Amino acid sequence: MTKETAGTRFAFALAAGVVRPIMNVLLGRTWQGFDTLPAGGVIVCPNHVTEIDPLVVGHAVYSNGRYPRYLAKESLFTVPVLGAVLRGTRQIPVERSSAGASRSLVAAREALDANGVIIIYPEGTLTRDPELWPMRGHTGAARLALQTGAPVVPMAHWGAQELLPRYAKKLHPFPRKRVTVKVGSPVDLEDLRGGPLTRSVLDEATGRIIAALTAEMALLRGQQPPAEVWDPAKHGQSGQGRDFESGKNKNQSKQAGNGEDKPGDN
Repeated sequence: MTKETAGTRFAFALAAGVVRPIMNVLLGRTWQGFDTLPAGGVIVCPNHVTEIDPLVVGHAVYSNGRYPRYLAKESLFTVPVLGAVLRGTRQIPVERSSAGASRSLVAAREALDANGVIIIYPEGTLTRDPELWPMRGHTGAARLALQTGAPVVPMAHWGAQELLPRYAKKLHPFPRKRVTVKVGSPVDLEDLRGGPLTRSVLDEATGRIIAALTAEMALLRGQQPPAEVWDPAKHGQSGQGRDFESGKNKNQSKQAGNGEDKPGDN
C-alpha cells in the first residue's frame, strides 16, 4: 500500500485530471502485466522512442494505482505552474554537483521507501537506433538500484511514436493511434548487490537492464531485435541533443560521464 501523503495524492489527482482525458482522446491503450509490478518501491526502466513517452508511461502507471516519479532537471522546478506540479507530486530534482547528487539519492530513497515508482530511462535520451530498438544504456538506473536495493522492472511500450514521431514538431492524431505498455519481470541483479560499484559492475547491470527491456520490446512488436545493441558512438552519432546525426558534440564525453555517474540521467 502506498505511503503517500494526502497532499501528494491531491496533487497527483489534479495533474491526472488534466493529463488523462487528453491522453484518452489521443490514444487508445492496452496495459499488460501491471498486476506483476512489485508492490513496494520499484525502479521502472522504459524504452524511449518519442518525447511524449513520459506522459504515456506516467499515464499507465497512475491508471494502475501507483504514483510515478521522475528524476527531473532542477531548473524545471522553477518554471511557473510546471514547477508547482513537480513539487506537489514530489518529483525528484537532479542537480549536477556532488552534493546535489547526494540530495537526489536521498529523495529517491524516500520515494522508494514510500512504495513509489521511480521511472528512469536507461538509454538517457531518445534511442538513436534506426528501427527504434533500445540502444546502449547509461548506468544511472543500475547505480540507483544497487545503492538502494530496489528491484528494477523493464517497461516496454509501442505505438506512441505514431502519434508523435521521434523529434517531430507536431502531433499526428488522425486516425487515432493505440499504444501498448507492457511490464516485464524484475531484472536479476542479486549477484551484483552488496559489493563495490565498479565500472564493470555498473556496466554489467546496465547491460542486463537493456537486454531485458529489448526482450520485452521484441514480444510487444512481434519482431526479432538486432543481434547487437545500437551504440551511437560507433555510428558517429552524438550522445545528446536533437542533431545527433552530426556526430560532433564537443561536450559529449563530459555529458556522458556526468550521466553515467548520476541516477537521474534521463
